[in-house]
Amino acid sequence: ENVSSSRMPTRKINDQLDLMKGSLDLLVLQTLAAGRAHGHAIACSIERRSDEVLQVGHGSLYPALQRMLKLGLITAEDGISENNRKARFYRLTSKGRKHLFAEASKWQKFSDAIARILAPVVGESS
Repeated sequence: ENVSSSRMPTRKINDQLDLMKGSLDLLVLQTLAAGRAHGHAIACSIERRSDEVLQVGHGSLYPALQRMLKLGLITAEDGISENNRKARFYRLTSKGRKHLFAEASKWQKFSDAIARILAPVVGESS
């Protein structure tokens, strides 16, 4: 019996994950551009600012924060959160600010290109 699989090839999935990782990093860096914040506050800010369209799970947020710490884009320090709990606060470094500017510029070009392609072309019929 020939059963076709609807599963995506691993490479395709990995490419999508890389895109998501890159965009998550950009969103985290943008959030930290406003000032230091702990992980839960970063996730809530992204969700709120995207009108709840983007949901940030801890399973993707914390590995992204660790990756950015290793790259020197952010620093971390222990502190106390608004609700009096121990929390790790993250802050953008100057390297992180430069990276944010460069990546945001690339993302804007990419986004503009997609928008141009999706816009209806006057006089073109399908």
